[in-house]
Amino acid sequence: MSEKATHIPAGEGALWASLPVPSVLVDRDDKITDINAAAEGFLNTSAKGVIGAPVWDMLAVDAPLEEAFARARDTQSTLFVNDVDVGSGQRPPLQSQLQIAPLSGSDGVMILMISPRELAGRMTQNHSVKSSAKSAIGMAEMLAHEIKNPLAGITGAAQLLSMNLPKDDLELTDLIVAESRRIVKLLEQVEQFGNLMIPERGAVNLHDVLDRARRSALLGFGAQMKIIEDYDPSLPLAWGDKDQLLQVVLNLVKNAAEAAGEGGGTIRLHSYYEHSFRLRRADGRGIALPLQIEVIDDGPGLPENIAGDVFDPFVSGKENGTGLGLALVSKIISEHDGWISVTSTPGRTIFRISLPRADATQANNDAEGSTASSRVKET
Repeated sequence: MSEKATHIPAGEGALWASLPVPSVLVDRDDKITDINAAAEGFLNTSAKGVIGAPVWDMLAVDAPLEEAFARARDTQSTLFVNDVDVGSGQRPPLQSQLQIAPLSGSDGVMILMISPRELAGRMTQNHSVKSSAKSAIGMAEMLAHEIKNPLAGITGAAQLLSMNLPKDDLELTDLIVAESRRIVKLLEQVEQFGNLMIPERGAVNLHDVLDRARRSALLGFGAQMKIIEDYDPSLPLAWGDKDQLLQVVLNLVKNAAEAAGEGGGTIRLHSYYEHSFRLRRADGRGIALPLQIEVIDDGPGLPENIAGDVFDPFVSGKENGTGLGLALVSKIISEHDGWISVTSTPGRTIFRISLPRADATQANNDAEGSTASSRVKET
């Protein structure tokens, strides 16, 4: 009989597989005997790949947990650990809560459940990004029209003045013209942000998007960079607008290249499948976002003072940045019912995009359409 059958009572396999939080069964020797589907996604590996492995080799916990874990097993008591970083060799650490308890009916076997705080924090972040984007862009669009007209007059007047000035004084009028044009360019970017088209979504091969972004980068702004492809070849098609998703990836790759500077660096384009990632919509319905894209660079990292606000409009770590690039990226991903997050430390910055599967989205749309049709017939 397998270890899985020994430790999970008959008839409870479906319950174990359906647990929404990553859960691990650990035997008396601190070896993994089973993990559920959510833990497979969290660890980015299969159950077969970790069964029999020491649990503390597979889970990196930023706390001295082994002794407390052993005491909980010996006393058959529960253990709660709040706000610790939990990671693995396949993903960066996430601040999480741990719940540890003995498995009823199995001597010495403990169940360890991991509840990442990342999703809740990113939910709050997404709501604030949307609210701040609407208010900031609404005000900026209103001002853009009023500002561009007088700027055109200022530019024209400066150009006329320059025609009658001696060469030594032309520097001043050239400065007026250059700065006026820079402001107009900024206002045009604001207008572009506010007028972004609703995505025309369909089935998209994300690896085609990543390849197009990589080729464009290497021929232009990323020529000094080394760009590594690290793809999951079995990744299903995503549900999205191919051109808008390309715009997102290009923006992230460009940011990484600019952060590296003239010396260059390495960018890794990583794709993988995470079973457990779900997002709850405003209407209360959950949506699965299993398709993951990561743009990883080895640059200096985000400045600490803006790291938590990089998706807000007009927040930038660049000397002359507009702060609209990442806000636009966040808006596009939000319009795709997806999610974007960032983790950054010196030498490793990861922008992670989570998107829905095309087949699952189409099935949901068909089901919703059938339900609506049935209601019409009933009335």
